[in-house]
Amino acid sequence: MNETMSVTRLIMGASPAVQLVMLFLILLSVISWVMIVQRWLVFSAAEKGIYSFEQRFWSGMDLSQLYKEGTQLHKENQQVVGMENLFRAGFKEFMRLRQKSSMDKDAIMDGSQRAMRVAYAREEEKLEKHLAFLATVGSVSPYIGLLGTVIGIMNSFLGLANQTQATLQVVAPGIAEALIATAIGLFAAIPAVIAYNRYAAKIESITGTYITFSDEFSSILHRQLYSQ
Repeated sequence: MNETMSVTRLIMGASPAVQLVMLFLILLSVISWVMIVQRWLVFSAAEKGIYSFEQRFWSGMDLSQLYKEGTQLHKENQQVVGMENLFRAGFKEFMRLRQKSSMDKDAIMDGSQRAMRVAYAREEEKLEKHLAFLATVGSVSPYIGLLGTVIGIMNSFLGLANQTQATLQVVAPGIAEALIATAIGLFAAIPAVIAYNRYAAKIESITGTYITFSDEFSSILHRQLYSQ
């Protein structure tokens, strides 16, 4: 309790410039934690979506029926995410082009694959959203904290000019409050770095699954088209 109160007094007694640095770092930390939680929800939904859709897709269900189920979910304002969006984009374009009697089979396949690539790009963009901010917080927060430390130490040594005798007791509070800025900078940076690295690995895993599915689905459409 005493240590907490001591740290609180040091923060409240810091110079305005150091307090501003601390406030900015705390704000960055709060925003990054909000984004960390929000990204976790997005990745969890994407992983659950992969598991759920793969079970239905590989169950032998008719592709047209599977597409109709997704359409019904849209009508009910239920979210369709990830892999199912790739399927819906590719299958919709495949059926649209196949209805044109003059359309070449290779053109039909190209159109379907192009639609899936566009859907893939959108899903990848959703997954990567806010990760750049976490990377920025992780890289710059320690330096911002260090800036506050430098300012605090400079103020402590400048204050010695008004002292007849320089002692550790005189400079210790100023140096302590300055070091708190570095600690807050690390407190903001460490979770952001851990989350960024973890989520970057998740993105690679999820998008790899999307690419594999796109290739497999293209093969299914190819066999369906050329077997006629």
